[in-house]
Amino acid sequence: MKALDLVSLGTKHVRNAFSEELYLRTGRDVTRPAAIFAEVVERCNYKCRYCDYWRRPNYRDEMSIEEWQRALASLKEFIGAYHIEFAGGEPYIKKGFLDLLRFCRDNDIHWGVTTNGGAYLNKKIVTQTVEAHPFNINISIDSTDPAIHNYSRGVENSLTDIVQGIRNVADARRAAGLDFPIIIKPVVHKLNFRRLPEMVDWIQEIGATALSFQPVEQGTQEVEDELWIGESEMDDLITVRDELLRLKRAGAPILNGEALLRAWPNHFRREKAPKEVMPCRVGMRNYFIRSDGRLEVCWFFKPIGNVRTQTAREIWYSEEARARRKETIGCDKLCLFTCLAQRTLQDKMKMGLTLLTGTKAA
Repeated sequence: MKALDLVSLGTKHVRNAFSEELYLRTGRDVTRPAAIFAEVVERCNYKCRYCDYWRRPNYRDEMSIEEWQRALASLKEFIGAYHIEFAGGEPYIKKGFLDLLRFCRDNDIHWGVTTNGGAYLNKKIVTQTVEAHPFNINISIDSTDPAIHNYSRGVENSLTDIVQGIRNVADARRAAGLDFPIIIKPVVHKLNFRRLPEMVDWIQEIGATALSFQPVEQGTQEVEDELWIGESEMDDLITVRDELLRLKRAGAPILNGEALLRAWPNHFRREKAPKEVMPCRVGMRNYFIRSDGRLEVCWFFKPIGNVRTQTAREIWYSEEARARRKETIGCDKLCLFTCLAQRTLQDKMKMGLTLLTGTKAA
């Protein structure tokens, strides 16, 4: 990972932090999108027990790759070079997805992807992915224990396949002389939380760079029946959390900010957001493109436009967008989604340094 790239993105975050404070204090809206996400497809080839995507009987009409290219170009015209995080569903299922990654490379758009990692068994896909110069690759792994991971992800032998895929990516990265981070993203739930600290050393053994934990959210019956961490497990959860905090302070490559790690018990107790993380700022920074072109700042609120029919600038300063900004500022839901959770500038600087030093070591 290049230090200059981090400095460039960091400068944008400083500008956005200033514009957010200006908006909160005066109501003057000069905010711009700063956290860009793209759900390129809803479909998925895994059957995670905490996800409903693979269960849906029907899927929304998907944008074509050409429509995606126009939407990303419109955003660049509005805010300049930026970083976008692709996800799904499983993004590699989308026909033409690799063409979209090449488009980003050729148009000075930094890109990352969150994937279940199954596609990386195919070395041709790995080669084309690396040739498109990723800014980061995020891979979902829930445990070092195959039984736990395979069960929660709903695919037999998936952990073995993913680990081999990570090694394929690490080999291709080394051969290309690149240093982008490979970030492991475990979903934290009742079946795996006690063994999370052992992942710190393990991910480096398999060629990955860092960890970013995501507490499970409510949404499926399996979460309620077998994955939610209840009060009877709370003492153990706090013990694990404290160990992760200790490891992070000792230099372990854990990207979550300390405030978010400390909030795990609050999350599983379904508490509201504490005053110290208010107001919510997602309406002033998030730009979440859905597979059918709808644009959201948060999936708990109505869309603010559609990139198929509107430019990025038109959407961002539309009446719908201004209404969402006011609504989200007043929201007191405790969000620990990695894409929505509040991060201070200090958190972002620490995360950047962790990634920079971790990829250099790799």
